[in-house]
Amino acid sequence: MKNKIGIQGIKGSFHHIAAAEYFGEDIVLNEFLSFEDMILCLSEDKIDYALMAIENSTAGSIIPNYALIDEYNMNIVGEHYLEISHNFMALKGQILKDINEVHSHPMALLQCREFLKENPSIKLIEEKDTASVAKKISEKKILGVAAIASKLAAETYNLDLISANIQTIKKNQTRFVVLNKKSVNNKLKINKASLKFELDHKRGSLAVILNVLSDCKLNLTKIQSMPKVETPWRYSFFVDVTFEKLTNYTKAKSIIKIMAKEFKVLGEFKNSKND
Repeated sequence: MKNKIGIQGIKGSFHHIAAAEYFGEDIVLNEFLSFEDMILCLSEDKIDYALMAIENSTAGSIIPNYALIDEYNMNIVGEHYLEISHNFMALKGQILKDINEVHSHPMALLQCREFLKENPSIKLIEEKDTASVAKKISEKKILGVAAIASKLAAETYNLDLISANIQTIKKNQTRFVVLNKKSVNNKLKINKASLKFELDHKRGSLAVILNVLSDCKLNLTKIQSMPKVETPWRYSFFVDVTFEKLTNYTKAKSIIKIMAKEFKVLGEFKNSKND
């Protein structure tokens, strides 16, 4: 039976590309308008896995998604890095001078700011998803409007690429996490973990935890703080660590459990990035 994979967005989106690269093409794609709708369906066993963007190499972390993973007690069971190539597309036969507006996700617009600066007469319109704009232009035959989206979106919705690879920073990657209700059971392949903890609001508390990670030979690849809304000036910390020996990680985990408040493992999985 094919796995049912949840993505935020529609066919032709970067989530679609990442899902196909990670799981293969032989999947049932389930499209969602929001990340929370997707996570809710996963929690109700309506889909098998969910793929969620968590950070971008140029724009940083998507902080609300950390909160969703924590709130719904999802497990990170894998990750995938995708090279992001933004492309300027419109109905067939249109050229750059025909375009009055460009519609796309605000992150895509931000990542293409130099190209857009060079074309100041084009009005920028923010949308919820890149591929959905391409689909709308195609279905409604909208003239004078372009989308910024993937090449797959242009192919899927039969649009012309007016300009390709228009992102300002050419080496632009998004990291996606693969979510499931259950954790991975194969400890032999685990060499990365995502953890969450809270600390007392006192000097040096974070430094002590970081020293534990270092002493146990863990490599800190990510640290993200998020304020606790219900407790002003208290923070939760989300960290990613990699390790060569599972025993080192197990030791660090046992120490942090004692020292930190609200300690939680969000996921233990295989590191997909070697550099």
